[in-house]
Amino acid sequence: MITEDLVREVALDLLRRTVTRLPADVEKGLKDAFESETEEVPKMQLKAILENIKLAKDNVKPVCQDTGITIFYVSMPTGVEIDVEKAITEGVRQATKEVPLRPNAVHPMTRKNPGDNVGLRMPYFNYKFWDRDYLEITVMAKGAGSENMSKLAMLTPSQGIKGIKEFVLNEVVRASGNPCPPTIVGLGIGGSADISGKLAKEALMRPIDQPNEDPEIAKLEKELKEALNELGIGPMGLGGKTTVLGVNIEYAYCHTASLPVSLNFQCWAARRGTVQIHPDGTVKHITHEG
Repeated sequence: MITEDLVREVALDLLRRTVTRLPADVEKGLKDAFESETEEVPKMQLKAILENIKLAKDNVKPVCQDTGITIFYVSMPTGVEIDVEKAITEGVRQATKEVPLRPNAVHPMTRKNPGDNVGLRMPYFNYKFWDRDYLEITVMAKGAGSENMSKLAMLTPSQGIKGIKEFVLNEVVRASGNPCPPTIVGLGIGGSADISGKLAKEALMRPIDQPNEDPEIAKLEKELKEALNELGIGPMGLGGKTTVLGVNIEYAYCHTASLPVSLNFQCWAARRGTVQIHPDGTVKHITHEG
């Protein structure tokens, strides 16, 4: 049975796993980058990152001091009568104290910090409803270094793919080492200004070894990744072969007169986690097994 107490406990455990262990695809991407790097300085940076990941996992400590803000994607089955949002929010409060998470959530104007990562619209929830019988919760722990480099461009349709490529290349150059590369670039194309921003963040939830199902979009992902890794920005902006671990794109149909494009960076500490809670109370961790 899915209860509020169970959801709270699962949210706490999910956050602990997510901020202390990277998803397998991200860790593999960093290991591959280390193996392929030939220059001394970027190789040292990647070695330090990989050692950091191992220490965090072995000691169950956050992989980065900036444990981010918590953004949740909740897929709801029919018939769930508990207050899922309340339960997850309590899990965030508990995780802030016990994991611990750095208390990052503040009032945007007064900068007052409640100390528990909870405030108006924080944690932030995205919902969808489906016909499966289990509750699925995904969390993104989003740090400020990468988030602060995000950008929106309202391109004209005539700029097309060439304009999208120029925008992405220019913004990655502008960001340089600020978002803690090697990064993952999430792109949201189409919809409207706000929709494209949401799509860019959703793109970061897809593993970097899973290209978009649309072959034309997958081709653009591949071309952009190759082009960005030719820039030579490299790990932590100190040069090298790997500036990005991946480029993920999500898109939506848009107005005939518009071409919105949003770019959302994710740092190398790409913390995301997914868990399922089944009707009998069984919990299945998808991103972090064991």
